[in-house]
Amino acid sequence: MTTRVRVRTMLVAATAVALSAALVGPAMAQSGGHSATRDAMKAAVKDGVPGVTATARTNSHTWSATEGVGNLRTGKKRSTEDRYRVGSITKTFVATVLLQLEAEGRLSLDDKVDKWLPGTVEGNGHDGREITLRQLLNHTSGIFNVTEDKSFGEAYFTKDGFFQNRYDTKTPEELIALAMTNKPHFEPGTDWHYSNTNYLLAGLVIEKATGNAYGDEIRARILTPLNMRATSVPGTRFTLPQPSSRGYSKLAESTTGPTYDVTELNPSLAGAAGEMVASSSDLNRFYSALLKGRLLPAEQLKEMKTTVKVDEIPNAGYGLGLIERKLTCGTTVWGHGGGIHGSTSEAVTTADGRHSLSFNFNGDWAGDSDAVLEAEFCGE
Repeated sequence: MTTRVRVRTMLVAATAVALSAALVGPAMAQSGGHSATRDAMKAAVKDGVPGVTATARTNSHTWSATEGVGNLRTGKKRSTEDRYRVGSITKTFVATVLLQLEAEGRLSLDDKVDKWLPGTVEGNGHDGREITLRQLLNHTSGIFNVTEDKSFGEAYFTKDGFFQNRYDTKTPEELIALAMTNKPHFEPGTDWHYSNTNYLLAGLVIEKATGNAYGDEIRARILTPLNMRATSVPGTRFTLPQPSSRGYSKLAESTTGPTYDVTELNPSLAGAAGEMVASSSDLNRFYSALLKGRLLPAEQLKEMKTTVKVDEIPNAGYGLGLIERKLTCGTTVWGHGGGIHGSTSEAVTTADGRHSLSFNFNGDWAGDSDAVLEAEFCGE
């Protein structure tokens, strides 16, 4: 999920792929002070981002820093321990659980959606009998992206709509039904298009396969084993846990227009497509564990890292809830990005899980997140 202004950019422009130990060395040339990364964070603030919090981890070494403010009214600084909305980074957690269920023999990614959710994907050319779970996870299903629906945009991405509807509870079934009022983007398996509807469906499949809410499965299978105490699946809770900063948006108006505090919202509007909250340290722990093979057997991790080409981002591919991207210096990283009202986040790691970076902008209209990634992994 993300605000209308940055939908395609933030939700897709995450990161990802394998990296040899030889490449880790140059990336650490700026170690200690991480001066290039800090300069990129300062540049984001100069560009208009209220504040940035970031944490990098390389084996046993952890570096954290902040720039700018977490509260425009009081001037309070951001914290390196901030909890923030991670938007579509949620998708990697959802995909991991589905792959775990496949490894346990409880489902197959080649199952059709209709096997698990009969009659849910139908109408206007949609047909859940022709779409696999794998196509949900890698966005080749063609299912219409609900956040591109005109009425959804008016309700949540405009100033009047957001402030009127920010506390409303939306069920995944309601959001999926809204998506079904539109035509598919293409026939299943014939193209790629980012669709939050895919992951709303994936969350419901987890519930059908386990008898538990997808958030409960994420807690039991990932958060508790990895001791990710700063990470949560908030459901309908509209406030952020502490410590946290305020989140700011232009709400689809001019990037030079008024800035609105959009911190409080009901995250059910994102659901399994983007509702989670985390800290940078927790995200590094998650992606490092994932790429090191601690969460998935080798077969399922290989599936997750099997990508399709993403034309919207140069040198990138989309796997199963995981993005692969080669940076300008030749280093490749794996991870995901996420945007939601007042929050823009990135979390990536190298293929061996030894060098991770996660950071957050508490604004959704400015700042070059790619520059921060390039600075950390490629140096100055």
